[in-house]
Amino acid sequence: MLRTVLLTGLTLAIAIGGGAGSVQYALDRFEGFGALEVGQWSAYPAAGTPDSDPYAKARGARNGTLALGAAEGLIFHASRDARGRELDRSCTYRITGATPPARFWTLYPADRSLQPLPPRPGMLPAVHSREILRSEDGRFSITVSPEAQPGNWLPVEGSGPFVLVMTFYDTPVASSSGLSDLVMPSASLVEEAGCRG
Repeated sequence: MLRTVLLTGLTLAIAIGGGAGSVQYALDRFEGFGALEVGQWSAYPAAGTPDSDPYAKARGARNGTLALGAAEGLIFHASRDARGRELDRSCTYRITGATPPARFWTLYPADRSLQPLPPRPGMLPAVHSREILRSEDGRFSITVSPEAQPGNWLPVEGSGPFVLVMTFYDTPVASSSGLSDLVMPSASLVEEAGCRG
């Protein structure tokens, strides 16, 4: 009798623990279906719509986030530089190029769960399209670095990996009509010496 109870308890513990662990692993490691990949940037146009996959819905429920609707905008994120290396908070990166047409866009550093990193005291946590300096052709360069930089500077604090999150508001990219000539800026490591420590 006691042996049956112990085996039943062990079976339940393995089933519940394994199930919870596999769900956590899937939500942390699997990005979901329907990704739109542009260079090193990824977006999920179906997020926030009835066509969103169950992983995206579960991740949003776990993190307490609301996805933008298709008419509102689209969120892109990049966790690797142009050479495929994971972004590191101790390094300096330069984001250069142009963006898809949008009424407004923002760029901020986040952790792996896409929660914004706390800003340096006295600094803004993000940059946006209405405050950056641009060249004559409309292109721009933003430096993401733990050290102060001239021009457009986005500070990062702490150590470890991070993700760049770029959100476009009121953009045709959010619908299928804007996908034909999609361009995104490129995030490149400035130089190996640009990493602290």
